Amino acid sequence: MPRTSIKLAGVVLAAGLAAAACGTVKMGSAAILGDQRITSSTLSAQVSDLNTSYQANKPKVQLQFPASEMPQVVLGWMVRFQVRDRLAERQNISVTPADVQKALNSITAQIRQGGNTATLSRVAVANGLPPDMLNDLAKYQAIENVLLNRLDGGKLPTSPTDQQALGQQLSGYECRAAKSLDIRVNPQWGQLDYAQYSVIAKPSDLSADASPSPSPSPSTSVQLTPHC
Repeated sequence: MPRTSIKLAGVVLAAGLAAAACGTVKMGSAAILGDQRITSSTLSAQVSDLNTSYQANKPKVQLQFPASEMPQVVLGWMVRFQVRDRLAERQNISVTPADVQKALNSITAQIRQGGNTATLSRVAVANGLPPDMLNDLAKYQAIENVLLNRLDGGKLPTSPTDQQALGQQLSGYECRAAKSLDIRVNPQWGQLDYAQYSVIAKPSDLSADASPSPSPSPSTSVQLTPHC
């Protein structure tokens, strides 16, 4: 059976923009978002769940990131979901269990359209999402669906230009929701890349003394400031 390598980034629409990783973080917290916090123990438990699932499916799953970065990847997903919850709160969006299930079915269908026969759980593991957080992924998508229906009147634009404009509107709403959370990440895990809600390593002191490297291409550049 082929190893799972499909990326969830191709399943859900926009990853959105994260808020600033600045200020101090309380002891025992992996990240603080507004009056909520992601505890280090919660993060460790989710990373353990992901690693257990990965080891059980290792012959059939190809991680889309180095295994050593599991904590950062999982934390990125957890931050992403909380930002989307804040967006829903600010926009008075509520989703039902039926909406969540519909989104989950849609994600699975999109995987199948690509000819991939892997289970959704294995796709999740390949992308650093603990399987027990699949409903969080579906809720994330369901909230997006509601907002997009409001913005486009229930009919997705057909032209690339209009689709891009719609995506930019969504990103703007999400960026402002994220900024309102004043997100702070424990430096132990790194910092937030605003472009993808990814938790990335902070530059080491040694890197400052190294010879400057070529500027990254736009597709791989890190965004450390919000666009909104």
